[in-house]
Amino acid sequence: MIPTPGQPNTHYRIGAVNYHTGETLVLVRRHKRRREIAELLQALIDKHPHEMVYVTWDNASTHEDDEIEDVVRGAAGRLVLLYLPTYSPWLNPAEMLWRHFRREVTHCELFETMKAVIDATLDFFKRCNATPSRVLSIIGSNAARSF
Repeated sequence: MIPTPGQPNTHYRIGAVNYHTGETLVLVRRHKRRREIAELLQALIDKHPHEMVYVTWDNASTHEDDEIEDVVRGAAGRLVLLYLPTYSPWLNPAEMLWRHFRREVTHCELFETMKAVIDATLDFFKRCNATPSRVLSIIGSNAARSF
């Protein structure tokens, strides 16, 4: 008999990147459901209390629900959701950062614990926020040219 580790201990990274400043916001959660997506949107609104927030994202089923609509309504016109065409991740700048994250942090790595993975994830995004010009370059933002 082959021993198995039991139930998978999965955690998801849910995040956003500011196309103009390079600032990132990442949540690590046990699930990636509509509730967690709504939490990310609310975190973006809370982080930018006096500005318009534009979110460009795909048509994932987790992006449409009453919980998402509640956050949009609660933002009183300050949150605009821009939907990309189906199957077009190359149009979403955040996907470039996720690709870079996988290459730098998780590719060919074996972590002893889930805490080690989460710590490595948070450390990566902390470093990103310390070097926004690098993030802008990774995501291909025109704002990177102004640094």
